[in-house]
Amino acid sequence: MSAQTWTLGVPDRERLIQAAFDAKKNAYCKYSNFPVGAALLTASGEVIRGANIENASYGGTICAERTAIVKAVSEGIRSFVGLAVVTNIAEATSPCGICRQVLREFCALNMPVLLVPADYDQRVAEGKAGGGVLETSIGELLPHSFGPEHLELPRQS
Repeated sequence: MSAQTWTLGVPDRERLIQAAFDAKKNAYCKYSNFPVGAALLTASGEVIRGANIENASYGGTICAERTAIVKAVSEGIRSFVGLAVVTNIAEATSPCGICRQVLREFCALNMPVLLVPADYDQRVAEGKAGGGVLETSIGELLPHSFGPEHLELPRQS
């Protein structure tokens, strides 16, 4: 799938990436030891942070991406222009399937998603282009997706 993705300006991109790193510091991940930080950029320019919050009942765990979405939506914010996700591993790591579907509910298919490696700052300092960030979109992460608009389509009896 090759959908056109919106682009973020360098200041917004950097602010979003740093906010994801800051969010990761608040991760509660004593079971997996896999901290994740996410940061959503709203259409008004606000950054909403989220961290993964685990639970002894593993099914009760909520991922960083869903934490950020739930925080925003519960405050009445429903318009987003970008997302950054970071973990502690040195490769870009993608949101899980549940997070992809929740993001699909509230974000445009062409919204940029920045998958940031843990060593981003080091890569930038070494002059590596883009710092190793994989820039994708909701549509590329969840091709052929099902969304709210499908519930409005005519149905056969």
